Amino acid sequence: MSQPDNLLIEHFDDGVSLITINREARRNAISASTAIELQETFAEFDRSTQRVAVLTGAGTAAFTAGADVSDMPELWRCVPSVGITTEKPVICAVSGWCVGGGLVMAMMADLLVATEDAKFYYPEARLGTTQGMIAGLAARIPHKVAMEMMLLARPVGAERAYQAGFVNQVVPNGQHVEAALAMARELAGLAPLVLATLKRFVNEGVLSHGPTEHFGNTRRAMEVVAQSEDRKEGLLAQREKRAPKFIGR
Repeated sequence: MSQPDNLLIEHFDDGVSLITINREARRNAISASTAIELQETFAEFDRSTQRVAVLTGAGTAAFTAGADVSDMPELWRCVPSVGITTEKPVICAVSGWCVGGGLVMAMMADLLVATEDAKFYYPEARLGTTQGMIAGLAARIPHKVAMEMMLLARPVGAERAYQAGFVNQVVPNGQHVEAALAMARELAGLAPLVLATLKRFVNEGVLSHGPTEHFGNTRRAMEVVAQSEDRKEGLLAQREKRAPKFIGR
């Protein structure tokens, strides 16, 4: 796998991959190119023999400050189970601020490790805009806590998030990546077919999906067709007035 401009990627021999959003000067804000790089990196991870991915942000001040407003991304691209499609486990390791779209990314990951100083903040009600995918939070933690985070736009600390079931493990500041890697290595030693099956059953049959999730899934599916070799062949065959030879990819 190549090393993108905005990410650091490490692959370990035990089947664990560490993917770091490397924009510390911008509090790891997600730019348009960062969202695409995350989507492409996870697609490569899914095709590889690696078994578990840990997603984190550079430094300790922020997992991510959310969308980079100076270079707005299509955030659906880097959201697990929407733009990022893999049946392998994905763990988020959060330190400091986890804001906006970053909170959605953490919400949609399979497991989450956070430092004691982590703060989860969804400010869209204060900004007058929303993409709506945060609605899925109400399917993952108690309804009233989810509504508090969405409607009141108040930061929620790591301990409260842990008590609400949003965070799996709270660790001392600076130890989030180490703890997430330990969790990933535990998962990497378990039966991958069982993990994939359980994750698929949960995502397809247990968790509800809001309209924005469906939109993202539709966009991803249409892009597969739009970028396929078959589409290129079909258009070329039409121009050359011959029967197309489709290969299914």
